[in-house]
Amino acid sequence: MENNMVKLDEILEAVKYKEAAKKKEEKKTCILWILAIIGIVAAVAAVAYAVYRYLTPDYLEDFDDDFDDDFEDEDLDKEEPEKEASEEKKED
Repeated sequence: MENNMVKLDEILEAVKYKEAAKKKEEKKTCILWILAIIGIVAAVAAVAYAVYRYLTPDYLEDFDDDFDDDFEDEDLDKEEPEKEASEEKKED
């Protein structure tokens, strides 16, 4: 009878350990699911941002081109009178 009680105690302890291990495993799977969902959301956000950056026109580039053109016009205006003056001197 004593031998049967020892075996019964061992079986109950084994069942307790198995249940504890199962709860830990459930917590791990829950955490993995949460991390997987966060990763998927981050990936979708990164793709959406990349598409947005690709499709959005670059207004600053247009502004820089206009700004450079203004200064180029001024330089040409300054150079033209000098060329005309040098041509007039050559003609004289």
